[in-house]
Amino acid sequence: MFQPLRKPFKHWSLLALPLAAMALGGTSAAQAQDWQPTRAVEYIAPANPGGGWDTLVRTMANVIRAEKLSEQSFAAINIPGGGGAVAWAQIARDDKNDNKLFATSPPIILVPLAGTSRFSHKDFTPIARISTDYSIVLVRADSPYQTIGDLFAAIEANPGLSVGGGSAAGSMDHIAIAGAAAEAGLEPRQVNYIAFSGGGEAMISLMGKHVEAVIGGAGESVGQLQGGELRAIAVSSPERLTGALADVPTFKEQGYDYTFDIWRGVMAPKHISAEARTYYEKLFARMMETDSWKQASTQLGWLDAYQNSAEFGAFLDQQQAQFSSVLGDLGLLKR
Repeated sequence: MFQPLRKPFKHWSLLALPLAAMALGGTSAAQAQDWQPTRAVEYIAPANPGGGWDTLVRTMANVIRAEKLSEQSFAAINIPGGGGAVAWAQIARDDKNDNKLFATSPPIILVPLAGTSRFSHKDFTPIARISTDYSIVLVRADSPYQTIGDLFAAIEANPGLSVGGGSAAGSMDHIAIAGAAAEAGLEPRQVNYIAFSGGGEAMISLMGKHVEAVIGGAGESVGQLQGGELRAIAVSSPERLTGALADVPTFKEQGYDYTFDIWRGVMAPKHISAEARTYYEKLFARMMETDSWKQASTQLGWLDAYQNSAEFGAFLDQQQAQFSSVLGDLGLLKR
């Protein structure tokens, strides 16, 4: 029987302590400089348009084009389904393609652990960690819920009340709202979480009154909030964000000692060449130094968190160990 958790989610940081720099082996700098993509790079968002992966892919592609960092374009491609599992299966079958990349975040760890994908981060090549984001809770502009406390009180009174998210059950958005509910004194399983194929679909469902609230990445919510149809009632950052989200109160401000970080990065097929891997990680490091990137990431509330391929790979292994424990506490661990 599931027992109430004793605040194990008080600070669910998805960012590990800084890792020691690790040198990439097997490829000289000269070889890496010689390799360049010979055609458009397929840059995959494993979800429908409008979510966090899609926002990352399109923002990075736009900056690379604007700053003329590559002679080839980075073509944004959406492959939704299974919280990322459909895209991962397709990418795994094309495991030697040097011209294919995909956006990634905690679901690459959480979805396989929950048993809904047979592919894990071990089946792909880490290229670079890019940024960190935070979770945000949105309601309709006419919603009766003015604070996150109002929403939690409604969930306690009516466990059937639904909260949508753009990641699969047991994955990032589900974990984020379950952890916040636990800090509020609720059983995480009281949250009726509804999974959608990306944050954009979740937003549409919220505006259509099919769910009462949505939790997603703060960065991807900026455009929706500017339209005036939605309101943000809490963000999981330690302090208020800057830019367009500066007016959104944190969980901490509202009496819940809770934060939740969302890292985002880039991966490639498992057997990408060492030369291509080095090219991409250096390309993204240069991208993050540009004014275009700094302006875009500030507007979206992202914090730079670059790691190269080796560092990112070690970080992913740490995440797998951490979230095995988290999903076990929720009774969702399958692997």
